[in-house]
Amino acid sequence: MIIEISKKFPIILAGIYLHIPFCKQACSYCDFHFSTNLSRKADVVAAMVMEIALQKDFFDEKTILQTIYFGGGTPSILSEAELRQLFEAIYFHFPVAEDAEITLEANPDNMHEANLQAWRSLGINRLSVGIQSFRQDDMKWMRRSHSVTQARQCVQDARKAGFDKLSLDLIFGGPNLSLAAWRENLESLLAFQPEHISLYALTIEEKTILHNWVQKEKLEPASDEVYQQQFLLAHELMTAAGYEHYEVSNFARPGYRSRHNSSYWKGLPYLGIGPSAHSYDGQQRSWNISNNFKYMQSLQQGQPATAEREELSLKDRYHEHIMTGLRRVEGIDLAEIKALFNIDMQKNFASELEGLLRRKQMWMQGNRLGFEPEGWIISDEIISRFFID
Repeated sequence: MIIEISKKFPIILAGIYLHIPFCKQACSYCDFHFSTNLSRKADVVAAMVMEIALQKDFFDEKTILQTIYFGGGTPSILSEAELRQLFEAIYFHFPVAEDAEITLEANPDNMHEANLQAWRSLGINRLSVGIQSFRQDDMKWMRRSHSVTQARQCVQDARKAGFDKLSLDLIFGGPNLSLAAWRENLESLLAFQPEHISLYALTIEEKTILHNWVQKEKLEPASDEVYQQQFLLAHELMTAAGYEHYEVSNFARPGYRSRHNSSYWKGLPYLGIGPSAHSYDGQQRSWNISNNFKYMQSLQQGQPATAEREELSLKDRYHEHIMTGLRRVEGIDLAEIKALFNIDMQKNFASELEGLLRRKQMWMQGNRLGFEPEGWIISDEIISRFFID
């Protein structure tokens, strides 16, 4: 996306993501890179400051940051001083838009008054809160570090502190989560009237605590039918309440879409800072070392912490374009795909598209193609049918 502020100096919008690899305890379902050993927290932050300086030329001189996103892990576990270090480094090395969206992922048990006021003073203007459920039974198998009481209280405290951009997360498809219980979770969430909502289908990833429990038959995963019912119920309730279902897992009040995540789906460049963080410059993807000690060691030696780089071929870029584009409610522009990749989807996949449109899993308006809610449920499987060898 390019905003033309003058004929001479077009501004290219970009984002920066900071991965904070620390948590109080391991959630049962999480397979992101993190550590529960907090003794090296300050050292990792210092290394991230080094990486920001080392990557100061990642973007060209026409680029301005429109978003800053602290993810993890648990970013809200950082002290005010540690967050300040990172902000000072970002603002010293990169131009940041005055109206930048600055998001911090926060756990309810970290959202007390002192932290909330500190985050506001640092310029954080959006919180993404990992509530996940309002049921205590779910808190137990998820191994979340907060209680249901804290989940409810934190939203009120954030409002009192002046945060007017809140994104609240829930997980569906969990063990023993009935459709009625899921409805109660959704209604509890809607009562807080958040600006943004993310609803994630539980996935059982290898090497997680949850995967081990399922393997040992301590918990039984939900069926595909349960996932579908809960997804469609969420779509029904959220859209009836005035939310845009603008991406497969995300809902927003008009004007409150996540600008940072939207930039990923639009293919805008972004820089990832921290252990395991990913970056994309428009042509190439890279990702950092997923080991805190090796990450720090590399940067202390003045070397990039990059683990691998991947140059995207034209075929790769086509696959990514349709994968990210079809996640969004706007879908993809078939004429644009033909111009960019010389692929005529209507001709090459005519019979496939006919069946999807007939079954009302996809829609087509003019040159635009997108998913109906019923198709979003199985979108990964459908999108793979449009891949090319």
